[in-house]
Amino acid sequence: MKFTLRVLITVFLILTLSACSSSSNRYHMRHDSAPLRAPTALEMQDAIITDVTKSASASRPYTVLGKSYSPMLDESGYSEEGIASWYGRKFHGYHTSNGETYDMFAMTAAHKTLPLPSFVKVTNTANGKSVIVRVNDRGPFHDDRIIDLSYAAAYKLGYYTHGTARVKLEAVTLAGATARQTYIQVAAGSTLANIEALASTLREQYKLPTNIVQKDDIYRLHLGPIKDTPHADEVLKKLKQNQFQNAFLLYTQ
Repeated sequence: MKFTLRVLITVFLILTLSACSSSSNRYHMRHDSAPLRAPTALEMQDAIITDVTKSASASRPYTVLGKSYSPMLDESGYSEEGIASWYGRKFHGYHTSNGETYDMFAMTAAHKTLPLPSFVKVTNTANGKSVIVRVNDRGPFHDDRIIDLSYAAAYKLGYYTHGTARVKLEAVTLAGATARQTYIQVAAGSTLANIEALASTLREQYKLPTNIVQKDDIYRLHLGPIKDTPHADEVLKKLKQNQFQNAFLLYTQ
């Protein structure tokens, strides 16, 4: 009986200490790190600019580490240059400041004062690479950094191994956004004549333009542009039913 009681007390103490430890630290990792794989081509596509409702709670002034911030009510015309960082595995799966779930493979970002959500074009000034991200979180709370990008966004901008990069930020609104055009990559091959013959057949069959893109001695056949997304989905479905199971959607960036 004494032994059983002693065991029960020991288990209770262990559970109590574990609960205290977990409640004192929101994240299961002490230090942030990169994921175990690279983002896919699909994951590195720009965030789709949509008409969004701003979060009322995320628009209120707030204080972090003794410093106060007043979020913008309208991001139109916003532009800034400074240092960008990125965040990854430590925060993956946890809630962002506007209640969404952080996904290190999604095109998102954290900013101290931009409305949540909003969209911003981020350009790496060292290499000219750009990405459009959805701002859905607050941070980074360092005076020398202006934005924290998801791992996928940092990967696309080419600074994921360096930790930080100098960038230019430009707010993008739905009114000023250039409409994305949709293409379908139907097939790829090393013989141009075969790809050209297939392009001719598909142009006639689907009444859509075609484009052949060469890269590394491989010719890729693109069907489009297709302005209507439902139409693109319909064409893709027909292509997959008609021997082109590896066809997939592409978007202009």
